[in-house]
Amino acid sequence: MSGILENSPNYKLNKTVLDKFLSLPQPENKVQATYIWIDGTGEGIRAKTRTLDFVPKSVSELPIWNYDGSSTYQSEGSNSDTYLYPVAMYNDPFQRGNNKLIMCDTYKYNHQPTETNHRAACLEAMTKAAAQKPWFGIEQEYTLLDMEGRPFGWPRNGFPGPQGPYYCGVGANKVYARDVVEAHYRACLYAGINISGTNAEVMPSQWEFQVGPCEGIEIGDQLWVARYLLHRVAEEFGVVVTLDPKPMEGDWNGAGAHCNFSTKTMREENGIIEIEKAIDKLSKQHIRHIKAYDPKEGKDNERRLTGKHETSTIHDFSAGVANRTASIRIPRGCAEEKKGYLEDRRPASNCDPYSVANVIVRTVCLNE
Repeated sequence: MSGILENSPNYKLNKTVLDKFLSLPQPENKVQATYIWIDGTGEGIRAKTRTLDFVPKSVSELPIWNYDGSSTYQSEGSNSDTYLYPVAMYNDPFQRGNNKLIMCDTYKYNHQPTETNHRAACLEAMTKAAAQKPWFGIEQEYTLLDMEGRPFGWPRNGFPGPQGPYYCGVGANKVYARDVVEAHYRACLYAGINISGTNAEVMPSQWEFQVGPCEGIEIGDQLWVARYLLHRVAEEFGVVVTLDPKPMEGDWNGAGAHCNFSTKTMREENGIIEIEKAIDKLSKQHIRHIKAYDPKEGKDNERRLTGKHETSTIHDFSAGVANRTASIRIPRGCAEEKKGYLEDRRPASNCDPYSVANVIVRTVCLNE
């Protein structure tokens, strides 16, 4: 990779030197806790680390922290302190040992949720719908870029061959930067993320990983931390990750975050009846869902949901069995077994999973 990454300052750093210091013994009563949060763009990830004088066993033991919200598009400079409320804790695959990654909610100076804190509303919905046991699995697509913003491995003055051989491809001329993908997979497993798989996608340098099944609010917590891990792993290789839903114009696939969803009754015998009821409810709330499925209320998805490249059109709702050009797909196996789940193919790759899960549960489970 070094020839392509010669402009990456991160890649030039000597990792062997870093290992000398990371191998230093760490005091048993000292823990590095990295607090992770969503910034004011609704899609950017921020993080900073503090020392704890104890090994935390649960989130409830973790202290509330704060940060400069004026530097993350979340407050004015004259009143900039913004609060971090810990909500989920994971093992740290970079620092290892007892060190932790902490997913956080963000709150304003008056302790009200920031504009991009969609977890609060999502948690409220999940609490109300808890008896229905909502399960989610999200297929997170992403694209790897070089430091000049071009898809990693693409010719500098041209384009790779047409789409076709790259999806689930094998071979150096079919896939690029598999090292990043494999490292990320193992980091997720170590952290405690319920990552269920990964594959190369249709456009070269585009990949996917899946998180789930997760019940309720956990889908948002786990997917955000999995995204953080992806960006951090890619740093090590001097590669940039983008979740842009349409990183390359033209005859190239966009990137989505297809959301697989079910309730307890959908997973039981003759659950297909409940799946069809859910699809009917979703059909009546299409615009509401489109607005919740990317940070710009549909503007990002307009470039992706064109009716081409395995997408539905953003303007119309559709559903079908094994139909990858529909808004909602019922997997063929579920149709044959008459139970299972549905796949909402509309969410963009840069969606907030809290927003996606929230609106699905409110539409399907709470009839709002």
